[in-house]
Amino acid sequence: MRRFAELLDRLSLTASRKAKLVLLRDYLRSTPDPDRGWALAALTGDLTFSAAKPAMIRKAAEARVDPVLFGWSYDYVGDLAETVALIWPSDPDHRPNREPSLGEVVDALQGAGRQEAPRLIEGWLNALEPKGRWALLKLVTGGLRVGVSARLARTATAMMRPDAVSAPPTPEGGEQAAVLPPVDVADIEEVWHGLSAPYGDLFAWLEGRGERPSAEASGRFRPVMLATALDEATDMPRLDPTDFVAEWKWDGVRVQAVREGGVTRLYSRTGDDISAAFPDVIQALAFEGAVDGELLVVRDGAVAPFGDLQQRLNRKTASARLMQDYPAAILAYDLLAEGEQDVRALPLTERLERLERLVAEHTGDRLALSPLLTHATWDDLAALRADPPVGAAAEGLMLKRRDSAYVAGRPKGPWFKWKRDPHVIDAVLMYAQRGHGKRSGFYSDYTFGVWTEEGALTPVGKAYFGFTDEELKQIDKFVRDHTTDRFGPVRAVRAERDFGLVLEIAFEGLQRSTRHKSGVAMRFPRVSRIRWDKPAREADTLETVLDLLDAIERGGGRVSAGEKA
Repeated sequence: MRRFAELLDRLSLTASRKAKLVLLRDYLRSTPDPDRGWALAALTGDLTFSAAKPAMIRKAAEARVDPVLFGWSYDYVGDLAETVALIWPSDPDHRPNREPSLGEVVDALQGAGRQEAPRLIEGWLNALEPKGRWALLKLVTGGLRVGVSARLARTATAMMRPDAVSAPPTPEGGEQAAVLPPVDVADIEEVWHGLSAPYGDLFAWLEGRGERPSAEASGRFRPVMLATALDEATDMPRLDPTDFVAEWKWDGVRVQAVREGGVTRLYSRTGDDISAAFPDVIQALAFEGAVDGELLVVRDGAVAPFGDLQQRLNRKTASARLMQDYPAAILAYDLLAEGEQDVRALPLTERLERLERLVAEHTGDRLALSPLLTHATWDDLAALRADPPVGAAAEGLMLKRRDSAYVAGRPKGPWFKWKRDPHVIDAVLMYAQRGHGKRSGFYSDYTFGVWTEEGALTPVGKAYFGFTDEELKQIDKFVRDHTTDRFGPVRAVRAERDFGLVLEIAFEGLQRSTRHKSGVAMRFPRVSRIRWDKPAREADTLETVLDLLDAIERGGGRVSAGEKA
C-alpha cells in the first residue's frame, strides 16, 4: 500500500497534466504485478467493493474518538478519508509486522462479505501510517479525487512502453535490442473492453513479453473522435466553409451505440458502459454495427432541453415511470462499423450515406438521423449559430470536413465545434460553503441570487469554479468578514440593496424547476467575473431571468429521421 499511497498523494498535490502523466508512467513501469494493475483499475473506475461503505467507516472512527470531535474535524477537513486517516488512534503495541500490499487488500475485500469487511478495514487502518490509511479509504470507497480521469490513466499506460527491450543473444554471442513501436492511447482504448483487471496481458504486450490483446471483442467501445474549438480570427480566413458539412451541436450526451454478435451496449464518450440506465434505448436498437451520436430526450419528434435528460443521468437503473416521462433516443451523426466492416477509414460523406441507409431501415423512434444544415458561406453558418430553430436543445454548430476519416483523439483540422456564446447575468452572493480536498480551508461554493419585485433576493444557482486561486482568496475573505449567520458548514453572507458582492455568472442554459424557489435552474453556471465595481442594487432581477427563459423556450424545434434542414 505504501507505493500506492505515495502515488495518490503526489497526484493530489500535482496540478500539471504532464507531471501527472510522468508520475503514473513511472509508477506503472516500476511497480510489479498485480499491484500496478489494481492501481490502474482503481484510477479508471473499474474497481469497486460492494462490502465497504462510507457509513461503516465513519461508524468505526466514531467508536474510537469522540463523535462530536469527529464531526467538527470532518466539517473542517471536508473529506471523510482524510479525516479518518488523521484522527484514527495509533496503537504501536498492536501494529502488525508489515503493511499489506495493494494486491492483498484487493484480494481480501473482493472475497469479503458485509460482516467481514469492517474487521479487515479496521485491521489495516491499525497497520498503516496516516498517508496509507488515506489511500486505503480512498480505494475502498471509490472516491479517489486525485485529478486523474480514466483517459489520462490510459494515456499514461500507453507511455509506459520502453523504447527497447533486451532480445536473445545473437549467434556471435552479443546481445541485440528489439525496438518497440510507440503505443498511442487510442491503441489502449481499442483493446480496453476486452481486458480485465489486473491487466497482466496488457502489461505483457506493452513490455514486449506478449502479443497485443485482441481488439475484436463483440460490443466493444471504439475510441471517439473529438472536435477542436473554431477560432474565428484564425480559422475562418483560411477555411472554405463548403468543404465542411454542418450540423447542430446537440445539448445532450455523446454516446456510442454498439450491437454486434448478440451484444448490445451503450457507451459514454469516455467508454463507460451506461446500458443499464437506458434499457428502453438498448432494447429498441436493431442494427448491426456501431453508431456515434447524441443521447437526448425526444417526445413526438421534439428534442427536449438538457434538463429533461438530466433526470435520467447518473442512475444505475431506470424505472418504468422515468422511461415514460423522459423517453430517451439517439440522434446519430456518424457510423463506425457496419455489420462486421470497420468503416472509420472511409470519408465522412460515404459514412453518412451508409448511416442514412441504416437509420432509414431501422424501425421505432429510438434512433433518428441528425439533420445536416444547408449553408454556403460563413455568414450562413453564423446566422444559424446565433438563432438555431432548435433553441435550448442545441448549443451551437459542428463543422466536419467532408473527406475526413474517423480518427481517435482530437486531431487539429478535420472537425470543429462552434458553440454559442454563454448567457451572462449579474447576481449577488448570498451563501458560501467550504469546499473539499485542497479547498477545504476556503469558502469556495457560492449560492447567488437576483432581485424579486418585492426587493428581496431569491437564489437562482450555485457555482464553485471559474475563478483563479487569488480570486478565491479574495472571495473567501469577503465571506469571513461579512458573515451574518451560520448553518452548519454554510455561512450566510451580508447581501442588501446597498451592500453585497456582485458576481458575473455565465451559464449554458435555463430550465423551469419546481424544486427551486425562484422557479428556474441553471445549466453549468460558473463565475466569469467578480464585479467589485458594481453596487448590489444593480444586479439583475428575476423578471430578467424569466424573460430569458421564455426566449429560450420560444426557440423550440422538431427533428425526425432523415429530415434535412
